[in-house]
Amino acid sequence: MAEISDQTSVAMPIRNLLAIIASVVIGAWAYFGVVERLNRIETKTQLMDSDLKKNNEFRINTPESPTDKEQYMLIEHISGQVEKIQKQLESMAHNKVNITRLQKDVDKTMKNIESLKDEQRSLKYNGK
Repeated sequence: MAEISDQTSVAMPIRNLLAIIASVVIGAWAYFGVVERLNRIETKTQLMDSDLKKNNEFRINTPESPTDKEQYMLIEHISGQVEKIQKQLESMAHNKVNITRLQKDVDKTMKNIESLKDEQRSLKYNGK
């Protein structure tokens, strides 16, 4: 067996040595690039989380302004009007059914009247 020490020499072409050095440098560069990208994403997420918490605290702790109260009152008023309109529409839907039924009855009555007129005319002409 050969002894290996700090004086042991290795015969290697220079281009292989340069290729190994280049691949190590590229690997290190890619690794640090990925780490930097992850750090940026993590920092961005932490900033967004902080902003979200501050926004929630502001929204919860800020008293309502008079404008907000007025808007709530308007919304309640409009919702009451919408309910009234919905009730009217529902009652109109029933009216449509009734109108359709009445139209059929009128058509039937008109046919009966016409047939009675025809009978009356035929009796009148036959009686002369």
